[in-house]
Amino acid sequence: MIAATCGWLGRFPFAPGTLGAAAGIALSAGLTHLGISPLAELAAVVALCALGIPICTAAARRMGRGADPGGIVWDEMASVPLGLLVIPAAERTVTVFVVAFVLHRIFDIWKPFPCRQLERLPGGLGIMADDWGAAAWMAAILLVARG
Repeated sequence: MIAATCGWLGRFPFAPGTLGAAAGIALSAGLTHLGISPLAELAAVVALCALGIPICTAAARRMGRGADPGGIVWDEMASVPLGLLVIPAAERTVTVFVVAFVLHRIFDIWKPFPCRQLERLPGGLGIMADDWGAAAWMAAILLVARG
């Protein structure tokens, strides 16, 4: 439960998904600051996304509040850095992080195609996959804006 709620951020009574996305921005900023190779960053983010499936599955069963309980924010935390992988670390400015955060929240809430459909996948896969879809939309807009 502590992992799925990102250290209890998901227990915050108002907009826990927003806090999870903010944790994802902080994680991405931290990885950027460390200056690790793009391949190492990719491996770390993919590992977080893969770990999220069993973590979110177990937490959803324990919480028992539907297919995607609001308190689970691992999905936001892991998917924001996933979408930011399309922007080279040297170009990730404060503005890029803010725009990425806002875009991810918009797409995570709105759930454009195929996010809503991905959300219907079973267990933790569905919890994670709709946010991967939001990250893909975020990444696409960032790439278009980047030129």
